[in-house]
Amino acid sequence: MKLDLKKRNIFLFGMILLSSLVIIYSLINIAIWLWDDYKAMKEANQIEKDTVVTEIADTEVAQDEKEVDEKQISDFDPYWDFIKMNYLEVDFSNLIKVNPEVVAWISVAGTNINYPVVQHADNEYYLHHSFNGSKNGAGWVFLDYRNNLENLNKNTIIYAHNRKDGSMFGSLRRVLDSDWYENKSNYVVKMSTKNENNLWQVFSVYRIPVTSDYLEINFSEDDRFFEFLNKMKERSIYDFKTTVNANDRILTLSTCYNKKERVVMHAKLIKSQKR
Repeated sequence: MKLDLKKRNIFLFGMILLSSLVIIYSLINIAIWLWDDYKAMKEANQIEKDTVVTEIADTEVAQDEKEVDEKQISDFDPYWDFIKMNYLEVDFSNLIKVNPEVVAWISVAGTNINYPVVQHADNEYYLHHSFNGSKNGAGWVFLDYRNNLENLNKNTIIYAHNRKDGSMFGSLRRVLDSDWYENKSNYVVKMSTKNENNLWQVFSVYRIPVTSDYLEINFSEDDRFFEFLNKMKERSIYDFKTTVNANDRILTLSTCYNKKERVVMHAKLIKSQKR
């Protein structure tokens, strides 16, 4: 009987010790997560203070309108509501001093996304490093290494982590809420690069199990690209009434919803202006 009691006490002690270690491990991970969020937020706030971001009027709207084939734009398409909008223009001089890999600045209406975009030789580095290159689990907003903003691919892709505090692409999940997609003023993404400013019109938002089929950047045939566009439109949880065709260039934003799902937004380029 004493031996059985001793074994039971040893077992209980082992369970208590194991539970304690699990709790301590979890608390350490939470502390690291919060510290990474704090550092990322502090860095983002400093970047905002040090960077001149302005809106400028489009002096070439009339010409842009002439170049658009009206037959390709649906009567219900809100394109004409957006084509006269201002551009976002960013002074990259201070950003380049901190990180020469900065390639753009992106702002997504109706979200917290308003960040410089970086690009490395792979799609791993900025999952674990901040804008200034320091180690950080919050990562940063980054362009797919295959893309070229000097000569746009058919599909330009930008990634970032879905942080619980809403930083990076943590607020991208808002696009799945009716409050966001029923507000037409949210259907715009503004981007500024070192050589041009451009405006993108949203045509699809969705949540999907992990897949890479929306991450193609080039298409050898127009028909295949058109099929791709229609597939992305069909996935959308909301019909944005945006007309897309094989001549378009599109922007894709992607982040995790959870370990098994992604949140994705697609927008088409509707105008650009050289700087």
